Amino acid sequence: MLGAGSWGTALALQFARCGRAVRLWGRNPDDLAKISSDRENKRYLPDVPFPDSLTGEPVLATCLEGASDVLVAVPSHGLRETLILIRDSLSPKVRVCWATKGFELSSGKLPHQVAEEVLGADRAMAVLSGPTFAKEVGIGLPTALTVAATDEDFANDLARGLSCESFRAYTSTDIIGVEIGGAVKNVLAIAAGLSDGLGFGANTRIALISRGLVEMTRLGVALGAKQDTFMGLAGMGDLVLTCTDNLSRNRRMGLALARGMTINEAQEEIQQVVEGVLAARAVREVAQKMQVDMPICEEVYRILYEAVPPRDAVASLMSRAITSE
Repeated sequence: MLGAGSWGTALALQFARCGRAVRLWGRNPDDLAKISSDRENKRYLPDVPFPDSLTGEPVLATCLEGASDVLVAVPSHGLRETLILIRDSLSPKVRVCWATKGFELSSGKLPHQVAEEVLGADRAMAVLSGPTFAKEVGIGLPTALTVAATDEDFANDLARGLSCESFRAYTSTDIIGVEIGGAVKNVLAIAAGLSDGLGFGANTRIALISRGLVEMTRLGVALGAKQDTFMGLAGMGDLVLTCTDNLSRNRRMGLALARGMTINEAQEEIQQVVEGVLAARAVREVAQKMQVDMPICEEVYRILYEAVPPRDAVASLMSRAITSE
């Protein structure tokens, strides 16, 4: 497991609970040493003890040694760098999956495109995504997510490796759709936080989520995804979760902006990466390139990067020409 933040640690815990031997690596050796001695990740998932089969490993080469599967759980802006870091240490038979959500900002590529570019297209690869908060997975609350891979055997292996007791994984072959859902929902969650923070109420929230799902689907289909994917866990499920619960960092960013905080102030308060801020730029660029209309995501971009007041952005959305649903 590469990435010792909250989500990487939660996934490592889940695989270990299901009987897999797991090594957890992160970029900060001091943090890994503390994790190893404490037998828990006190910074991100306090009071969740590690099973015996989960160990912290500060040396990357040792973490990868003898591994059959490698799972990467780093933010989207760190995915390429992490894959380059491990590329020469992987034998051709090692399978790679990731729990990274979002487009690569510099290129507009989805995670699987970055992985294929760095590792080659002939390696077995997969993505994990869906409505999951690390804290709830960490403490063992009932959860479901999607494992998508073009190699169905790999998807099934991962799903079986994750599924036990309170956790269930479903499989898919639509990597593009699963990744689009994970990228766009973070932008829409900022919008939901802004809406609720401004006191616009439940009607506004559900309209935003419903029309946001349309935008997500529209972009996904344009990029080659299957429309049905967006009605499942990795689409509607992840979108609703991230837009409606305050465990969502992206929703909390929107709430903070509605209180008049700057992005930097909000980021300092949240104390973890808020993927939707960078995703807003990347989604906008990809949507423009594909000529896909995404008005909610466009207004989030304008609020974040053009200093448009949130109420003005709402007025812009409400004054759009009437169209059919």
